[in-house]
Amino acid sequence: MTKFPENFLWGGATAANQLEGAFDRDGKGLSVADAMPGGKQRLAILGSDTFDWTIDEAAYTYPNHRGIDHYDRFKEDIALFAEMGFKSYRFSIAWTRIFPQGDETTPNEAGLAFYDALIDECLKYDIEPVITISHYEMPLHLAKAYGGWKNRALIAFYERFAKVVLERFHSKVKYWMTFNEINSAFHFSALSQGMVNSTGADNFTNVVQAWHNQFVASSKAVKIGHELNPDIQIGCMIIYATTYSIDANPINQTATLIHNQAFNYYCADVQVRGKYPAFTDRLYKEYGVDRKNLDITEEDLALIAQYTVDYVGFSYYMSSAVDVTTEEVDEVQGNLLGGVRNPFLEASEWGWQIDPEGLRIALNELYDRYQKPLFIVENGLGAIDTFNEDGVIEDDYRIDYLRRHIEAMGEAIEDGVDLIGYTPWGCIDLVSASTGEMSKRYGFIYVDFDDEGNGTMDRSKKKSFDWYKEVIATNGEKLD
Repeated sequence: MTKFPENFLWGGATAANQLEGAFDRDGKGLSVADAMPGGKQRLAILGSDTFDWTIDEAAYTYPNHRGIDHYDRFKEDIALFAEMGFKSYRFSIAWTRIFPQGDETTPNEAGLAFYDALIDECLKYDIEPVITISHYEMPLHLAKAYGGWKNRALIAFYERFAKVVLERFHSKVKYWMTFNEINSAFHFSALSQGMVNSTGADNFTNVVQAWHNQFVASSKAVKIGHELNPDIQIGCMIIYATTYSIDANPINQTATLIHNQAFNYYCADVQVRGKYPAFTDRLYKEYGVDRKNLDITEEDLALIAQYTVDYVGFSYYMSSAVDVTTEEVDEVQGNLLGGVRNPFLEASEWGWQIDPEGLRIALNELYDRYQKPLFIVENGLGAIDTFNEDGVIEDDYRIDYLRRHIEAMGEAIEDGVDLIGYTPWGCIDLVSASTGEMSKRYGFIYVDFDDEGNGTMDRSKKKSFDWYKEVIATNGEKLD
């Protein structure tokens, strides 16, 4: 059995806009998440040519606006995390709790006070906070009035936000990440860049400019954090989907290489290595990016080169396959991306292909490429959970999924990978980012709340709760 490091950061992960609720309280402004419709067609609506961030006030009844009442019940939730033995808890700070519109100069003290209390509650139980500065919830005003991250004005607004939270919490919080799944904009820029087709997301030049502005903003956050405390660890965060060629055809092998460069590595290369990768010009040519219309300065590039991230955080749920030689391919769903069905893999209820061995490959690929510590900050199985006759949720399917992925982590550590932590996604049931629903559940803790917004919000332990508690207590030695 692989020995995990003694200080390994076992824990769980959430995001403010998916669990806090209280979207309009204590001075909080509206975020892009508050303008997103609920239901399975959410991504299709956001990806249409007509959506323009107009708010449907009836949507305020959807679960995605109410979260799971974590804003009022965080002490109860943190106590449950502590009972499981969490060493760390990854969560995000809602930008609009600190700067309601995003472009103010004075922060909202009520928002800062809430996160002070949340962080202190974690520290009371010796749980290390791991904070994502921006996680799919940029201020709606910045999306509507400025057009999202394609506008360089957002660099200064983010820098001010990062400076306020880093100055406030740097003595309490060691681990930070600048943007959640920054490369998700490759397929869908609404969540991470605040851009929809009606505001330019259908032009990849805008997406690339938005990424560049985020790279600059990320480096500014690293600079601020390291100047406040050299021991602070600030990471990037990407979606990583191990990608295979569907066969040994060199054409598919080349297509897989290009896919990996574009999706898995482009954003991380800039933030970790401090420079744009060698394949950048080819990527821009493939996607019709007009270099003349990009605003990239020498000062930007110098900043990016000097202030790189300390570790690589990433989400891993599934792998993908590439087939460009077959006329009609069998496609599957995934974490904001699709792919070709791999006949060797089973899939979840939502069509996400389950591939623990792919996690070992991902860890080796990332560590070989970057030689910086890795942190798995999202991983998990979304499923429909039901109570049995004894009133227990026997989620053996979730236990099996997590066990096999933890075993793969152990193999990667034996391979020589420097892995510092593991925070499975949605450690307590929360609202889906892709659909705004509650029915796709990930947690060790069940929350009584449904897709129509009905329920008591009461918390119940699933079978996986005690299983994960034992995993943490034995530092990954007992997985059965």
